[in-house]
Amino acid sequence: MGLAMQEPIDVTCCIAGGGPAGMMAAYLLARAGADVLVLEKHGDFLRDFRGDTIHPSTLEVMHELGLLENFLALPHQEVPVLAVDVGDETFPVADFSHLPTRCRFIAFLPQWDFLNFLAKQGARFPNFALRMNSEVAGLVMDGNRVAGVRVKGAGGVFEVRSQLVIAADGRHSILREKAGLKVETLSAPMDVLWFALSRRPTESTASIGRFDAARIFIKINRGEHWQCGFVIPKGTGDAVRRAGLPAFRANVAALADVEPGRVEELRDWDQIKLLTVLVDRLTDWSRPGLLCIGDAAHAMSPVGGVGINLAIQDAVAAANILAAPLRLGDVAIEHLKRVQRRRMWPTRVTQRLQIFMQDRIVTRVLGTPGAKLSPPFILRLFARFPLLRRIPARLIGMGVRPEHVTTAEGAPRR
Repeated sequence: MGLAMQEPIDVTCCIAGGGPAGMMAAYLLARAGADVLVLEKHGDFLRDFRGDTIHPSTLEVMHELGLLENFLALPHQEVPVLAVDVGDETFPVADFSHLPTRCRFIAFLPQWDFLNFLAKQGARFPNFALRMNSEVAGLVMDGNRVAGVRVKGAGGVFEVRSQLVIAADGRHSILREKAGLKVETLSAPMDVLWFALSRRPTESTASIGRFDAARIFIKINRGEHWQCGFVIPKGTGDAVRRAGLPAFRANVAALADVEPGRVEELRDWDQIKLLTVLVDRLTDWSRPGLLCIGDAAHAMSPVGGVGINLAIQDAVAAANILAAPLRLGDVAIEHLKRVQRRRMWPTRVTQRLQIFMQDRIVTRVLGTPGAKLSPPFILRLFARFPLLRRIPARLIGMGVRPEHVTTAEGAPRR
């Protein structure tokens, strides 16, 4: 028996996906007076090992919205300097303490706390709505124009008809596929195995990346636990599993700098999540009535942890450009193309930098089994000349072309 068909919903702007891009765009548009509905396929925001970094540029946006003080009241960790270990040496890479922002650090907190915070703040506006357990399954067309979406909900199937659909449904976006938008796939030589290890109060608070012969390990301080990432060559996840959990634990013990017995907390493979790394971007982010932002428009490498930052910047730019046309009921394809023109250059530059780092560092490290790893010359320069650390801090912490909120808070116009 199929699901019952429910009555359609009419809304000015429908956003598919309750991730960082979707929730930030929804909050900003609702704040500016547009009628917004967010559709999230899950029943909550609780996902393990999603991107949990909030960059200084995002914290600056929160300040501009008057939300920063309440946001930083959430439990989080602040990282003013990023460093990496190469063999037995530690090298500071990015120093955020000199950025021209209110917050000169990266904040680590669970992504679900960030999304719940935005949902709570958005609920203050009568024109903001969030529907959980609502999976977007397809597009509603009016000739050549996207006029809404088809949705599978807990109570049945329904349509949402809207002036604009924003696809923020991630790197495997259903809507960009249904719209026939062309994807350009770029280089991604690695995948990442994510897992957690408990953290003792007496241990170092520093988050760090470690490079060793044929191995790269990431350890992020999350308060009561370490969020760990074990970087592996692309497509080798099954081979790692076949080698067995004891072998994997031994590799982790050699890199994690924790008590040897701590790795015994990894009792089965269900605790270890594989992130298949993708780097791609759409050649066109829109068609009439539809705009893709965030991972739906461009999947980023985990290098630098900037994917969330790019997604938030997309949302701010989209709201700045689209808030007025949405309130006036006059969103044209040119408005949507303006968003792409604004954000495509930062996307291209960031992805080129990520691919450069992948090719020059990640690929070389993963391809040197048994060999002693020598620190790259650039790390020696960072160690000797602290001023140079401001360059990666700017690129990671603020990104290319950081966005600022230009929309004013306005009353909803139905």
